[in-house]
Amino acid sequence: MARIWAVVPAAGRGTRFGGELPKQYLVVDGLPLIAHTLAALFAHDAVEGAVVPVSENDPDWPCWTEFAGKPVHACTGGASRAASVLAGLRALPDDVRADDFVLVHDAARPNLSLTDLSQLLERGRNDPVGAILAAPVRDTLKRAGDDGGIDGTEARERLWRAFTPQLFRRLQLTRALESATTDGVEVTDEAMAMERLGLRPLLVEGSESNFKITTPADLARFAYERAQRDC
Repeated sequence: MARIWAVVPAAGRGTRFGGELPKQYLVVDGLPLIAHTLAALFAHDAVEGAVVPVSENDPDWPCWTEFAGKPVHACTGGASRAASVLAGLRALPDDVRADDFVLVHDAARPNLSLTDLSQLLERGRNDPVGAILAAPVRDTLKRAGDDGGIDGTEARERLWRAFTPQLFRRLQLTRALESATTDGVEVTDEAMAMERLGLRPLLVEGSESNFKITTPADLARFAYERAQRDC
C-alpha cells in the first residue's frame, strides 16, 4: 500500500468546550489530546507523516518535528476549518503529488481505531472520488420549532453522521475548498466541499467510538476508555 500523509487541523479554539486552553492541548494520561490523535493515525503503516495547521504564534503547540518516529510539519492555519485544511494541503511535502490521496482528521478525535482507518484507506483509494468514515443515524430525529416544541419527525433512512478521517486527492480537495471559499460558503467538512462540485464520496461505516471531543463529558469518556484499555 502506498504511503499517505494526513492533515490534522488544530488552529481552532474549541469555544463550545470552554476554558482557556484549546481542547486539542488538554492532557489525558500524561499527553495532550493531539498526541493521542497523531498516535492513532501513525499506528497505520501506510501513514507516512502529518501536517498540523495551528494558530499563529500558538503558545501551546509542542513544536514537534516528529512523533512516534514519523515526521510532523506545522504550518499557520486560518480562521475557519476550510482555511486551515487549505493551508495544510499547501504545506504538504513536495513529493505528495496532485493525485495522491490525503487524510484529513480532527485534532480532537483521538479514539480512531486501526480497523476503521484500514477500512477507509482500502475502500476509499479504490473509489474515484474518495471516502469518509461515518455512521448511520439510529435515533429518531425531531424538528424543533422556534418555541422549543416539536414541529415534526424527520425520516432517518439514508441519513449518516459524518466522522473523520476523510480521504481525498490533494488537488481535487484543494480546488473544492478554494471554490467554497470564493463563493463565500462555509463548509463544515471536506466532503461538503467535494459535494458542491457534484462529486459523491463513498460512505465507509466506522465505529461510534470514533467520537469528537466537544464537551468536558466527552473528554471524561475518552479518559475512562483509555484507562479501561490499560487495565
